[in-house]
Amino acid sequence: MEIGAQIKSLRTQRGITQETLAERLGVSPQAVSKWERGTGLPDMQLLPAISAYFGVSIDELFALSDDTRMERIQNMLWDERNLNPATVEREREFLLEKGKREPKNGEVYRLLADMENQMAYEHEQKAASYALEAIRREPENDSAHNAYVQANWGPYGAWVSTNHHELVDFYKKFVAEHPTWRAGYLWLLDILIWDNRLEEALEYCEKMDKAVDTGYRTAMFLGEIAWAEGDHEQALAIWDEMCREYPEERGAWMRMGDYMARAGRYEEAKAHYRKSMEVQTRRPRYLDGLMSITHVCEIQGDLEGAIAAHEELIDLTRAEWDTTSGEELDYHYREIARLKAKMKG
Repeated sequence: MEIGAQIKSLRTQRGITQETLAERLGVSPQAVSKWERGTGLPDMQLLPAISAYFGVSIDELFALSDDTRMERIQNMLWDERNLNPATVEREREFLLEKGKREPKNGEVYRLLADMENQMAYEHEQKAASYALEAIRREPENDSAHNAYVQANWGPYGAWVSTNHHELVDFYKKFVAEHPTWRAGYLWLLDILIWDNRLEEALEYCEKMDKAVDTGYRTAMFLGEIAWAEGDHEQALAIWDEMCREYPEERGAWMRMGDYMARAGRYEEAKAHYRKSMEVQTRRPRYLDGLMSITHVCEIQGDLEGAIAAHEELIDLTRAEWDTTSGEELDYHYREIARLKAKMKG
């Protein structure tokens, strides 16, 4: 759609006459008519005023294709830390309308979910800062502490607040309906083990092993079940064998690192996380192993090590992910600044 047709569409949607629009923009009604008929174009200097009047971006005046607009939404989610509420509302309306037109298009709702999750994360960060201010003013305000822990996804002692039976029920039904899709079992097993429903986890581990090619994952989960049962020696034996059989699998080394970190065996955790980086031959590499190292280093009090890992993440994000700006880099710069301030006390 040309810009003139888009202006006409926006104008008629709002019930505005050509004369009203012309008066607002300081041009003649004949000029607006020429734009809409495609026999003339608005001056470039008028584009900000036109976009502001209709409450759309300048890009939207040129009516991007749906695919381009969805790509722009995805880039927005990757690149921006704080989303503009007005932009979110416009893109939400676009995606919902597209979802109605295309009932089999799941990507539309995946973008909606990611956008809402990012907004929720922003709200959690604000909630955390407000809760901290409340604690500063009233250190023994229990409700403020509760709000701070909640905003940071902290643990709750009450089982009723922490079990995931609805997720379990959903994924049990899901794997019954999609028995050959491996990832469904992985989600279910992670949740079952997290909730300490170990007999069910073992049952579904066996089902998964029979239904799909699991690679190293059967051993990974069998080790996790043994670990959760308290048999750490057996778990480590299973995992050691797993890594000998699948030495090039990033996920195997990552999960080993995760359990070493949870056990407070931080040097071993870092070694496994580093191994998860080294075994990746495809580019760009997944960087979560290195990201985990930043957390372990800070827990150990090794702030210089954490800074070095963040600096390495910046270099790899630039070199392998071809990212030169945006939140993916800005996060690490903020963390480096925070860690340096922490070092100074």
